[in-house]
Amino acid sequence: MQSVLWRMGFNLLMAGKAVLSPVALGAHALIFDREGKVLLVRHSYRKDWALPGGGVGRAEPPIDGLMRELREELGTLRADAPVFIGLYTRRSGWATNVIALYRLMNAEVDFRPNFEIREIAFFDPKGLPPGTSAGARRRLAEYLNQSPPNPYW
Repeated sequence: MQSVLWRMGFNLLMAGKAVLSPVALGAHALIFDREGKVLLVRHSYRKDWALPGGGVGRAEPPIDGLMRELREELGTLRADAPVFIGLYTRRSGWATNVIALYRLMNAEVDFRPNFEIREIAFFDPKGLPPGTSAGARRRLAEYLNQSPPNPYW
């Protein structure tokens, strides 16, 4: 009986922790074409240019979530296999986002604007357009060895 009560108490404690400090998992990508230009996207609900990617579903492996998000956002994508770069964190309201970042090289995209993504473009990573998100700028600066790794998105 004591074991059952302990498990119930532990489960309640963990449920309370999840409510008070939720964590959401996301996956994003640094996608480069054959010329070394990086792909940025402009969402319908944001003004800035950002790295493509999005939320990972419950019990979905991050790589599967990334590839699903890329299909949804970009359409047909041909590229080398994704390579895991690292994990990053950011605060989003009262929740925490943990973001898995991957790199895809030699990419070709057949894109059509959709509900979520209005436009995409490949840019020289050393000359990003005005309005590029801070997270994308940090990840590209790290990739180019212009800044040390930073665990915050």
